[in-house]
Amino acid sequence: MDERTIDYADFAEYDRRQRSIERHVLVAFLGGLVVGLAGMLLSGFGPAWLDRVYDPYAYFVLALLVGVTASGLGWALLATFLAAVTSLVSAMGASALRGRFTFDVMDGGAAGLNWMLAVLVGLGLLAYVTRREDHWGDISAGVVGGVLLADVVDRATPGFIETEEAFWPGPALVIGSLSVGLVLALRRSTGSRMCALAVTVVLATLFAAVLAGSLGLSFPLDP
Repeated sequence: MDERTIDYADFAEYDRRQRSIERHVLVAFLGGLVVGLAGMLLSGFGPAWLDRVYDPYAYFVLALLVGVTASGLGWALLATFLAAVTSLVSAMGASALRGRFTFDVMDGGAAGLNWMLAVLVGLGLLAYVTRREDHWGDISAGVVGGVLLADVVDRATPGFIETEEAFWPGPALVIGSLSVGLVLALRRSTGSRMCALAVTVVLATLFAAVLAGSLGLSFPLDP
C-alpha cells in the first residue's frame, strides 16, 4: 500500500497567502473610498494650495502604495484598478452630496477621468516592478519619479497646460523634493538610485522641452 504524507504546512502557507491577498484587495477598495470622499468633502475648506496638493497627489500615493505592496503583477493590476475606480466614483458621489454632480472631479471631464484612471493603474504597476533588484526596477522607479516631476513642472510653469498660480513656489518645491526622495527610497543601492534619478531627470526634462515646443513657448536666458 502506498503511503502518502500530506504536508499541512504547505496548505497553511497557501491559506495565509490567500488571506493576505484578500486583505490587500479590501484595503485597496477602502483606501480608494476614503481618498475619494475626503478629497471632495474637504475641497474648498482650506487654502488653495491644499487642494492642489491633494489632487492629484493623494491619488498617486494611493496607487503607489497599493502597487508596491501587491503579491504579484496581476494582483497589482487588479488592486490598483479597484482603488482608482473606487476613488473616482466616491469623489463623484461626494461631489453630488454637495449639490454639484459632475465628471469634473479630477483633470476635467469624462476624458480626464479615463486618463487619470490609466495613469493611476500605470503607476501601480510601475510601483510593483520597482521591487525588482535589476535595471528594470531602476527604470520603473525612474519613470515613477519622472511622472511626478512632469506633473509638478506642468503645474508650476507659466503657460503650460495645467498651470496653477497657487502651486508655485511652496507646493511645487515640496512635491518635487518628495518625488526625488521617493525615487531614492524605492532603490537600495547607490548605483540603482543614481540610475533611477537619471531616468527621472531625463523624462522630466524631455516632457518640459516637448510641451514648451508644442505650445510655442520660449524661455530667455537673460533676466
